[in-house]
Amino acid sequence: MRTIDKIPISKIQRASKLVSTGAKVGVNYLKYYGDKIVNPDAEAKERLNQNNASDIYDGLKQLKGSALKVAQMLSMEKSILPQAYVEKFSLAQFSVPPLSPPLVLKTFKKYFGKSPNDIYDTFNATSVNAASIGQVHMAELNGNKLAVKIQYPGVAQSIASDLAMVKPIAMSMFIIKGKDSDKYFKEVENKLVEETNYILEIKQSKDIAAACAHVPNLLFPKYYEELSSERIITMDYMEGEHLSEFTAINSDQEKSDQLGQALWDFYMFQIHKLRKVHADPHPGNFLVTDKAKLVALDFGCMKQIPDEFYVPYFELAKPENINNEAYFVKKLYELEILRADDTKQELEFFTGMFYEMLSLFTKPFHQEAFDFSDAKFFGDIAELGERYSKSTDLKKMNGNRGSKHFIYINRTFFGLYNLMFDLKAKDIKINNYMTL
Repeated sequence: MRTIDKIPISKIQRASKLVSTGAKVGVNYLKYYGDKIVNPDAEAKERLNQNNASDIYDGLKQLKGSALKVAQMLSMEKSILPQAYVEKFSLAQFSVPPLSPPLVLKTFKKYFGKSPNDIYDTFNATSVNAASIGQVHMAELNGNKLAVKIQYPGVAQSIASDLAMVKPIAMSMFIIKGKDSDKYFKEVENKLVEETNYILEIKQSKDIAAACAHVPNLLFPKYYEELSSERIITMDYMEGEHLSEFTAINSDQEKSDQLGQALWDFYMFQIHKLRKVHADPHPGNFLVTDKAKLVALDFGCMKQIPDEFYVPYFELAKPENINNEAYFVKKLYELEILRADDTKQELEFFTGMFYEMLSLFTKPFHQEAFDFSDAKFFGDIAELGERYSKSTDLKKMNGNRGSKHFIYINRTFFGLYNLMFDLKAKDIKINNYMTL
């Protein structure tokens, strides 16, 4: 894979890169208009999506940081984005062009005040894993194999400007109107700022590892604070393959179920017992060992779940509450899905929409055990998402719905459900975390 010798850091440099990417997208649309004259529209649209996804991703991977992180987040929205975007943007999870070795050494010395060879016995300046905010290198010290995560230069300083640039795209894609939209983008900005603070990440990682050490078949690396800084993390190097690599070749149902139960227990324990959760559940943050144990990595994105959100949110996971119309509507107001200034049409539309969504999405919580390999369940979710994404009624209304806490809690559940489906995990005991 080609390496990168420099990253656009200034606001002007990063804006220029996005402008040039936008120009490529414009050319793709011109090609599409000609293509659909002589070819079936579906084929032409698929080529447009592939060309746009490729050009947008190529531009974002040069920027790295928040812009690429947004692409990673979007790759988890399988029911909203066309498949071409999902496939291309998912590369942001753990496979992007890394910094070149000379830039790595320069960046490390800037962050730590010393070169890697002054700290470790050995250090490989060629990365073993590159993602949206940082990349990982192998090192050794006193016979221990270590993983050293180095943050890309300029990432922390460019978050606000990056989000301002991608905001119009996100608003259009998710049918968000200008009114009251700032609270959602501020929530994303605050989380991204936290993700660039590696001192905070180490604390969060150690706290979660200690609190969840009892979960069967779940492992965590050890973190070394004395070998870390605000932009560098040193931890044990954990052997294993990325979860997506494992699921692509696995045919052992027993392993799938063991990993699926560990993953589900891990998330349910965090949500219900700790009231905070690892809100970045994508395949690049999990490894599978040769003994089918799950290794959890990267706790930069943790979401606190306040009681005023947790209580009504999970009360609506119960079918008797979903089907009690007065109670259901009351909880929708508490969750800011329904608003005091809604018209009668908006009240009826969003009550019906969320009744349909919650009735489907909470099905796993209505059973003692659930089969996450059920293609019909996930097909129904995809169909529902596609139907509402094309709804002309929804596009006419103020789509800014729900508490700001929905952004990362929904992201957590969408990501978790997708991982469980990828594993094809069956007979998962939903409340098993309560017995651990």
